Amino acid sequence: MIGSRFKLARAAAGLSLRDLEEALGSLVTAQAIGKYERDEMMPSSDVLIAMSKILDVSVDYLLSTADVELLGVEFRKKELTSAKETAEVQARILSEVERYIAIEHILAIEIAHVFTEASRPTLRTLDEAEEAAQDLRKKWKLGGDPIPNLCEFLEEKGIKICALNLPDSVSGVQADVKTAGGKHIPVIVLNRNHAGERQRFTLAHELAHLYLKFAGSLDREKACNRFAGAFLMPQEMLLREIGMRRSSIAMRELFQLKKRFGASAQAIVYRCKDLGVFSQALYVEVFKVFATNGWKLNEPVPLNAEPPARFERLCFRAVSEGVISEGKAAELLRVSVRELQKLIDLPPERDAASGHPSGI
Repeated sequence: MIGSRFKLARAAAGLSLRDLEEALGSLVTAQAIGKYERDEMMPSSDVLIAMSKILDVSVDYLLSTADVELLGVEFRKKELTSAKETAEVQARILSEVERYIAIEHILAIEIAHVFTEASRPTLRTLDEAEEAAQDLRKKWKLGGDPIPNLCEFLEEKGIKICALNLPDSVSGVQADVKTAGGKHIPVIVLNRNHAGERQRFTLAHELAHLYLKFAGSLDREKACNRFAGAFLMPQEMLLREIGMRRSSIAMRELFQLKKRFGASAQAIVYRCKDLGVFSQALYVEVFKVFATNGWKLNEPVPLNAEPPARFERLCFRAVSEGVISEGKAAELLRVSVRELQKLIDLPPERDAASGHPSGI
């Protein structure tokens, strides 16, 4: 059924049936578009070409029978502002994950299974979240040091990651996407506009939602925050860097630790409180300094983002090996063939400076 493709592309573009009707001029009515989406009618070639241009997708995409199903999306903190915005984000997740699956299929890369149901621990206390983070680091042989590029690491583990423009109140989204073959793919969506330290904490927090199960009345958000802190800042290393007990801390030291751990200064303060390094009084005192300086919303020394790059890298690999044409690669990357030809020989740092979006 290709009707779902039309509906998905329209939702990803943020257009209602009436919006698309207006964009198409007198070519077709909203009622007819609705029939396309319900598979009650097929558009003419003229309408199909016009729709592909307006929706910024290829005709081949609209006619494809490939299918993925979004089973659930969980928003951290605040939900999106409207049902329309929620539908748009969900559609974009599906569209981007589908392209990711397509390039893996072309290159004969098997979809990795990150966790089995039996391997997911059930938490009853916040302390068990700490233990779960330590156990997962051991299982993944991470040692005790900070993870240099968390985004890249999680992609290697089989978690699909994409960066989208989300409202500032939404740090991230995690979803379970099912393919037509019945495979489940974990997805984490980052807010492209957030600083690197906030994105890293979001990745660790959403990883917790994917990995952990919860029993009783345990506060899931607190448990996932505890897991994220422990996963990013292992206890042994943190205590070695900052000491067992502190009665005060210089802001300069705190922001140096921010770079060391790849975590926000606020996350470090929370972590120190959780481990008993900071007393309640010192914790309150530090946050008063943050509030006075306006650092709670905009921390100094923001870290660079670690954008997802695996999908783009696979597309360039497929082009270089002659597995796909430049036209197909451009379609997957949502760029023109001319822009693709420029990007092929453009170093990533130049790419970032030019404002070209990395990842999917």
